[in-house]
Amino acid sequence: MNPYSHRIRINEFIRSPQIRLIGAKGEQIGIVDPREGLRRAREEGLDLVEVAPQAKPPVCRILDFGKYLYALNKKEKESRKKHKVIEVKEIKLTSKIDEHDYQTKLGHAKRFLEKGNRIKLTLFFRGREITHIDIGEKVIQRFIADLADWGGLERNDGLEGKAIHMYIAPKLATSKKGGSNSNKSAETQDQ
Repeated sequence: MNPYSHRIRINEFIRSPQIRLIGAKGEQIGIVDPREGLRRAREEGLDLVEVAPQAKPPVCRILDFGKYLYALNKKEKESRKKHKVIEVKEIKLTSKIDEHDYQTKLGHAKRFLEKGNRIKLTLFFRGREITHIDIGEKVIQRFIADLADWGGLERNDGLEGKAIHMYIAPKLATSKKGGSNSNKSAETQDQ
């Protein structure tokens, strides 16, 4: 079943006392009684469709309802194709992370940011590690500094319980291009 079919009023279901009628070829007919609009639509073998119910008086068109629903569905599918869903990817660290593990997680974070996703960075303190929060903060600051070319700190929730949460957002591609072009122009001016 079509999602629009129950929301769009057609033919006898148009309840307004007056409507602004648009013909099958797009010409303005004027403000008429809905029965007059329905009569004209039946003469042409088409439907009377309410296209702008919020207008005063409502705007109705003489057209083929099936083709109209098809066009609406096609337009909605196109808009869904162009819609980019931004996901939040989580990366978990500890204050005693080894260098190889750190580099692996940094590589994942760079890949996520290049795809345009946001990152939730979580650093857990286990057991007595909570007494040395400064070590964990150094790890986080290093991680953010290493990601400076790909993204920047968006939100810092700080310490909650035994974990520090931060959000990193990707940098726009235009700012990368602008930065590289400005460096090239500075080099050419020096020569």
